[in-house]
Amino acid sequence: KIAYEILRRVEAEGAYASDVLHAELGANVKVADAALATELTMGVLRWRRLLDFLLERHLKKPVERLDLPVALALRLSIYQLRFLDKVPARAAVNESVEMVKLARKSSAATLVNAVLRRAAAEANAPAEKFLPANIAKAEFLGILHSHPTWMIERWIERLGEAGAIALLQSNNHVPRLSCALHDESSREEVFSQLERGGMRIAPGTLLKSAFSVSGGSPARTQAFRAGNISIQDEASQVVPLLLGVHAGHRVLDVCAAPGGKTPALIRAAGSKGLVIASDRYAHRLRAMRAQFERLGLAGTHLVELDATQPLPFRDEFDRILVDAPCSGTGTLARHPEIRWRLEADQLAEFHSLQCQLLRTALAQLAPGGRLIYSTCSIEPEENENVVEEVLRHAKSIRRVAAGEAAQILTPHLAPGIQVSDLFAGEGYFRTSPGVWHTDGFFAAILENT
Repeated sequence: KIAYEILRRVEAEGAYASDVLHAELGANVKVADAALATELTMGVLRWRRLLDFLLERHLKKPVERLDLPVALALRLSIYQLRFLDKVPARAAVNESVEMVKLARKSSAATLVNAVLRRAAAEANAPAEKFLPANIAKAEFLGILHSHPTWMIERWIERLGEAGAIALLQSNNHVPRLSCALHDESSREEVFSQLERGGMRIAPGTLLKSAFSVSGGSPARTQAFRAGNISIQDEASQVVPLLLGVHAGHRVLDVCAAPGGKTPALIRAAGSKGLVIASDRYAHRLRAMRAQFERLGLAGTHLVELDATQPLPFRDEFDRILVDAPCSGTGTLARHPEIRWRLEADQLAEFHSLQCQLLRTALAQLAPGGRLIYSTCSIEPEENENVVEEVLRHAKSIRRVAAGEAAQILTPHLAPGIQVSDLFAGEGYFRTSPGVWHTDGFFAAILENT
């Protein structure tokens, strides 16, 4: 029921599954139930296209044309039949029949029962068996790996078939649950708390201060409530470090919400520094303030503004972070619903917005100052194309090469990781989900000469 309701909100209200899961899976929900609800929700979202293809073999119309409660009940059941081995087929089918009855769609109960019983009979057969022999490659991969065809076509063109398949496979794996440790001196105490809560801990892949957990939710622990740790992807943790903020710096975080990167800037700037975090929406700023209170961070100035317009500050800033709104194609493992919402023509819209944000922010950068432009996208239109377009008309701004970034980043890196591992030849910071088991992030380091 929890998974059904979350999927309903994702489809009907445009909610993000991870946010709703965090809100719904409180302490009153058993750990095992929370794990199953998460598996069902994220599994159905990741594999939706394949699930619909398999269901439509036994339907007279596309799944998307069914009433939403019926479509969700079918997807939940066939996901269990195909991907889970601890739920008996009869139970999975019966639960979905009862689900449509509870949703006041009793007239569809017979249909749901018949379709799922036929699907259960072929649940062990490989999906490839049912694909047409003459299907185009991108369409074949799109159904088999459950992604939109247009995404796969562009990834094959840019990454080659093998690279595209590796990315698709990575997007369908459960991502690592990464955390940031805010105070190294508390490491032993924090890890002990987590382990007593039944969680398993593994060291970070990229950063000394990062670690991953499995077997439970860190958000339920005292270490989280006390502000000793935060849940944050490792690549996301790297981005604010690239700014090289020092004590006393004036820092502007232009697109700060939901606020995951701002705390690192606040700590680095110290009590003598100034950190301004801005966002276009007041409710997102209120959520940030609550997070800062949990982390024990005071003195940050939160400002509601539209950063596509000239900024309302008289003084310039030593450091600026532009973590721009983007398509999120680097986070499809963590936010699988994005793949079904995003349209190809939206990339041009994001590009236009991102260029304007970067131009506006650069106008506030002090001489000798540094700006980071970053996204959680892997698309060139939102990354290097934005930087190159803006810099053509910003003659005083230069791009910092990877070698210069080494001095900033090296002290934070985990053993065995070299700065050169994280920077492409043209000097851009990139992480690939298939290589680092992180989100796909991009960052450019820019300086005002």
